[in-house]
Parts: sequence; structure tokens; C-alpha cells
Amino acid sequence: MIEINPYLLGTMSGSAADCQYWERLLAKECRLYKLRNKQRISVSAASKLLCNMMLGYRGMGLSMGSMIVGWDNKGTGREWSGPGLYYVDDNATRLSGRMFSTGCGSSYAYGVMDSGYREDMTVEEAYELGRRGITHATHRDAYSGGVVNLYHMQEDGWIKVCKEDVSELIHRYRKGHVLIIDQFLHPHRHTVFSLN
Repeated sequence: MIEINPYLLGTMSGSAADCQYWERLLAKECRLYKLRNKQRISVSAASKLLCNMMLGYRGMGLSMGSMIVGWDNKGTGREWSGPGLYYVDDNATRLSGRMFSTGCGSSYAYGVMDSGYREDMTVEEAYELGRRGITHATHRDAYSGGVVNLYHMQEDGWIKVCKEDVSELIHRYRKGHVLIIDQFLHPHRHTVFSLN
């Protein structure tokens, strides 16, 4: 994760060097925007800036797929207040959406997210779904990192929820699967488990 400013975050997939360079450059441009305009940049405008940077370097061997997430306030030229999520890549593709997963492990994360996502999730359930999706994607993909960094974007900015080791989480999740299997093999036992 790249902490662009207190209201914007960027994810990294592809080349870590490319992601860090371009998202740090985006952070600098966001600071300049705030100095010039006396207000913070919107999530949409920040993602458009990154997209325009990528447009100038399309086809030159960059490797970057990023999600830009943040919170916009009503007023200051915007008609609504709320979260924004954009996908931007090295081909200058820019998409707005409600849920994305990027990188070579994203198919594993999508499997977890698609099976567990509900509109009425509590914050804790959403944390656990995100933790589980990132854990399985990272564990199954040899090129992903070994740590789950979980953030929560709110109206007053992002908070870092946790930083957990994937191997410990996988062990915890597998332990839960063993208990579920044990319950099916021995229905007379009443096994209760919790992943929290």
C-alpha cells in the first residue's frame, strides 16, 4: 500500500518499483493541487492524474496495476460525499467501481470475495473478508508478498486496521477447515470454531 495522503491510498501490483515511483509522484501532485487550490483533490481527479501519467508512457515496458481509493467530501465542487475506488494500469486504463482486485493473485481473491460478499456486512465481517481474500491470494501466488496490510477508508481519512503475517493467517484458516471436516466426519460431535 502507498499512503498518498490522509484521504487517499494506492495499491501495488506489477513492478514494485514502478508502482512506488508513480504513486509517490501522484502524492507529490496531490500536495501541489492542495497548495494551489486550497482544497484536497478528489479521488476521481487523483486517479485521472495517474492515468494521464501512464498515457505518456504507454507501451514503454511499465508494469503497474493500481487501485486508488479515497473519500470525497460534499461541497468544494463535488455534489456528493463518499468513498471512491478506481483501477488504473500501465495502459492508461481507468475504471470506477465498487470492488476490484489486482495482480497475479487476484483470481484467488475474487473467489473469496464473490463467495463471501454481502451488501449488509458489518465492518468486522468486511475486515475478515478482506483479510481472508488477501491471505488466500498471497498464499497461492508465488509472486505476492507475505503480509496482509488492511486499511479502512472513512470520511475522516484512512486507518490502518492491521498488518498480519500470511503464514499465521493460513494456519488459523486451515485449523478452521479441519474442524469443519471433523464435524462432517463425526456428526455426533458438536465442534464450534471462530476465526476471530
